[in-house]
Amino acid sequence: MKPHELGARELARRIARGELTALEVVQDFLAEVAAREGELHAWTRIDADFALRQARELDAGVYRGLLHGVPVGVKDIFDTADLPTEYGSPIYKGHRPAWDAACVAAARAAGALILGKTVTTEFATMVPAATVHPRNPRHTPGGSSSGSAAAVAARMVPLAYGTQTVGSIVRPAAYCGVVGYKPSYGLLSRSGMKMGAESLDTPGVLARSVEDATLIAAASAMLPELAHLGVIEQPRLGVCRSPNWKHMSREGAAAFEKVVDRLGREGAKLVDAELPESFGELDETAQRILTYEMARGLAHEVAQFRGNVHPMLLARVEDPAASEHKHYTIALKYAAECRRQFVQHADGIDAIVTPSATGEAPFGLESTGNTAMNRLWTLLHGPCVTVPAGDGPGGLPLGVQLVRPYGGDRADAHLLAVARWVEGVLT
Repeated sequence: MKPHELGARELARRIARGELTALEVVQDFLAEVAAREGELHAWTRIDADFALRQARELDAGVYRGLLHGVPVGVKDIFDTADLPTEYGSPIYKGHRPAWDAACVAAARAAGALILGKTVTTEFATMVPAATVHPRNPRHTPGGSSSGSAAAVAARMVPLAYGTQTVGSIVRPAAYCGVVGYKPSYGLLSRSGMKMGAESLDTPGVLARSVEDATLIAAASAMLPELAHLGVIEQPRLGVCRSPNWKHMSREGAAAFEKVVDRLGREGAKLVDAELPESFGELDETAQRILTYEMARGLAHEVAQFRGNVHPMLLARVEDPAASEHKHYTIALKYAAECRRQFVQHADGIDAIVTPSATGEAPFGLESTGNTAMNRLWTLLHGPCVTVPAGDGPGGLPLGVQLVRPYGGDRADAHLLAVARWVEGVLT
């Protein structure tokens, strides 16, 4: 098999054993980028000379760690010292930060080879970008981590960083048929990341398998134990269609029911875990927090470069509700109370199982898709993982999402171990 056909974990093993060099690996991935990038538009910057130079340095030096020689794509919302960082906005065209974002620096310290910067929507918001779906260019790949999801799915890179404010890791990963892991809020450092909503923004990763996702997450969080997880067999799963089930497409809803039935037939212990009525305002709360914090986070850009901010984004941040601090404070308190209740609600459950998206990637490039099946879970701050769950009737991928309450790195490790079992059942 060629290097680009191998997962990150296998690449790391072969490089460590001397069966592959970092140079051989990066040359093969650069060839894949050259073959598909003209169609997919997944990258904002690929510097082949920079990538090759990193590879030669890695091959000539000492073994650095978990990611030694493994190519990684970096969503262009993270600062990088060696490559331009533009945040998906013309305001920052050619911008060159002086340093790497913390998670990128941690990955490089563990031997990662930064292949390039992947496309983000404007400031990682709802404004669509140029990337198209890797299976059908007439469909969205999702957003805002559109370039990362498409690049991993198209095997142009084995691992990539994403971020999630609402559903920007889980939804594009599900649409493109890859694994998306949104860690617990705060598990990965946000230093060097352009934030839009500081109560919600969470760095995470996209990969071809759960095992690969644990590899880059372990290096990025400086938690090596995450890279050595077992599998929780036949877990106790709480089935939650969520208060936003009404947004599901008919095909997406039917596919989710089939997935749940299959997990049950394979030995998962299924219990009902629908959210209680006290969670009924979560959706509105998520929107209120997002609007207020985006207006605050993008105040400089709107004030100084208004003409270079997309009208769709301007309308969001200039909504009168964005300036209502009293309502924002109430929303923060309500969200905190729901997080506390969610711990009790999920007691005794290994993971909540819920849809990753409302269905297959929708037709058209005017939208990045409906976030209804993501925003509640992001607001609750716990870890979320989506794994591929086959194809829908339109021939595009579907995913299923696993969630746990916020609980530090142990919650993430437990969820990832459950996700490995679910992945094994569904693939």
